Amino acid sequence: QVQLEESGGGKVQAGGSLRLSCAASGRTFSNYHMGWFRQAPGKEREFVAAISIYGSTFYVDSVRGRFTISRDNAKNTVYLQMNSLKPEDTAVYYCAAGSLRYGTTWYLVGDYWGQGTQVTVSS
Repeated sequence: QVQLEESGGGKVQAGGSLRLSCAASGRTFSNYHMGWFRQAPGKEREFVAAISIYGSTFYVDSVRGRFTISRDNAKNTVYLQMNSLKPEDTAVYYCAAGSLRYGTTWYLVGDYWGQGTQVTVSS
């Protein structure tokens, strides 16, 4: 089992920045591929970004160049730095640990999930 807890959400104006953190406990953090998902009101949960155990990173097209995922294995923490935020980035953001899969692009399949943190971007 892996327990995940997100923090860092909040309200920001368009063009602003936020950094989300996800602290992991339980099994060895460095053994897990990690990622972020988001779910906007009335929409399905969507993959946002992932980082492999080797440090390779993957992003959905809508955030590439604006968001950066990173991990600190010594702190059992994964981060999502979000810059140039847009109102359409408003959602509950979830941290996940799981496996990487390839369809038309790489994405994470979550086995363990956090409770989520709200990000609201106003125009």
